[in-house]
Amino acid sequence: MKNKEIAKILYEIADLLEMKKGDKARFKSIAYKKAGLALENLKTDVKTAGKLPGIGKGISEKINEYLKTGKIEYYEELQEETAIQQIITHFFETKGVSLKELKQNAKKKKIVYSRYTRTAKQLLELAGSIEKAKKTITTVADWANSMDLDYTIETVFKKWLELDKLKPKEIIKKPFYDGNPMHYNERKQKWYVIAPTGEWLEYADKKSKIEWRIIK
Repeated sequence: MKNKEIAKILYEIADLLEMKKGDKARFKSIAYKKAGLALENLKTDVKTAGKLPGIGKGISEKINEYLKTGKIEYYEELQEETAIQQIITHFFETKGVSLKELKQNAKKKKIVYSRYTRTAKQLLELAGSIEKAKKTITTVADWANSMDLDYTIETVFKKWLELDKLKPKEIIKKPFYDGNPMHYNERKQKWYVIAPTGEWLEYADKKSKIEWRIIK
């Protein structure tokens, strides 16, 4: 069944439309989300379903286009049209800023969107595709976050030649109980709590009470 495969594309079209300005794009985005959900919930194979309930004529035609050709031209056009927006959006998502927040901040001029477009375009040209550009951003973001370093979209561009060397710092978790560090004795197969006095106290509580903290 192609239902979920096509539904995924419809959701992606909705996401791309979300990036565009204006009520028209917003309403179209809602329509594609509803169509994706309707297709996911369809009990029969979309290829034999005939008229699709809850899906308008325009979107139904695009579904049929995919069934016949394996692609949706409108989707490909949107991908190209929103390429720069996708890269900028992905950069902010690695910063913990959602698309909704990004649009609100841009509207309030808390974020000057145009400041990012030139570097995003350069990154796209360098990477050769939207997906490779996003992957590069993720690589730099993971490395920077693991090192507690701030990064900008320009950082991603500057670090291009160092991508293979940008390995995130290993995350180490250490056991604690009631704020005190713990140690596991392999020979005795027992946990011990290291008291502030330095004394090792045999642990008698439940394993679920052990707190694992990230040590950077």
